[in-house]
Amino acid sequence: MSRPIALSCLLLATAIWGFAFIAQKTAMDVMGPLTFTGSRFLLGGLLVLPFALRENARQPEKLDRRQWALIGFLSLNFFMGALLQQLGLQFTTVTNSGFLTGLYVLFVPVILLVVFRQPPHKVIWVGMPLALIGLFLLNGARLDRLNTGDSLVIASAVFWALHVLLLGYLAIETRRPIFISAVSFLAAGVLGLSGALAFETPTLSALTAGWVEILYAGALSTAVGFTLQAIGQQHVPPANAAIILSAESLFAALGGALILGERLDALGYVGVAMIFAAVFLVELLPNLRRKPVTQPG
Repeated sequence: MSRPIALSCLLLATAIWGFAFIAQKTAMDVMGPLTFTGSRFLLGGLLVLPFALRENARQPEKLDRRQWALIGFLSLNFFMGALLQQLGLQFTTVTNSGFLTGLYVLFVPVILLVVFRQPPHKVIWVGMPLALIGLFLLNGARLDRLNTGDSLVIASAVFWALHVLLLGYLAIETRRPIFISAVSFLAAGVLGLSGALAFETPTLSALTAGWVEILYAGALSTAVGFTLQAIGQQHVPPANAAIILSAESLFAALGGALILGERLDALGYVGVAMIFAAVFLVELLPNLRRKPVTQPG
C-alpha cells in the first residue's frame, strides 16, 4: 500500500470518528456507558470477524505467545480508552472532550521518546504543538471549568496513545491489521457487557431506543473506522499517525454544524487551518527533505 492511500485510510477513519461523538453523547440518554461500549464493540467485532479469520488463515506463520500477549495488552488499552472517554462524556461537554481526547497527539511522541527511546522525526516537535493549538482554537479557545469528566477523558488519551503505538507495531510485525482489530473489538465488547451486567441494568428497551447510535458506533466507527486505522498505521509512523488522527475534531465540528446547527467562529477556522497545516507538515516535509534515490546506470 502506498503512503498516500494509507494517509487516506487514516483521514477517512477520523471523519467517521468525528461524527461518532454525537452518537456517543446521545446514547447516554437511554443507556449506561458500559452497555453502550460493550454493544458497539461486540457488533463491530462480529462484523469484522469473517474478514479477520480470512486474513489470519492467509499468513504462513502462527502468532506466538509474545504477540498474543501484546494483542491482549492492546485490547485492554483499547477498552480502557473507550470506556474512560465514554464515562467522561457523562460529566463534561463535547467541546472539552474533543480537545482533551486530542492530547494523545502529545502523549504518543513523549512515550516513544521516554519509554521506547525512539525519538520521532524532528518535524513532529513542530507539528505536535501546532495540532494542539489548533485543537484548542477549534474548540473555542476556552475550556469550561475542569471537572471529573475532564480528568477521565485526559486519562483516556493516555490509553489511546498506547493503543496507537501498539497497533502500529503489531500491524507491521504480524501483517494482520484486521485480525488484531477484530480481537480487540470482541475483547472490549465482552468486557463492556460483563461490566454492564455487574454494574448497570441493561434492558432491551434501552438497546432498542439507542439502536441508531449503536449501529453507527458499531458498524461505522468501530468496524470501519478502527480497521482503517489499523490498515493505515502499517505505513505511517505512530507519531505522524497521531497528528493525522487529530483531524477527528475537524469532522466533529462539521457534524455539529450539519446535525446540531453549530457554527465555528473566526478562531475556530484558524484552528482548522492549523490542524491541516500540522497534517501536511508531518507528511510532506520529511519527503521533501529526503534525498532522491539514484538509479543504477
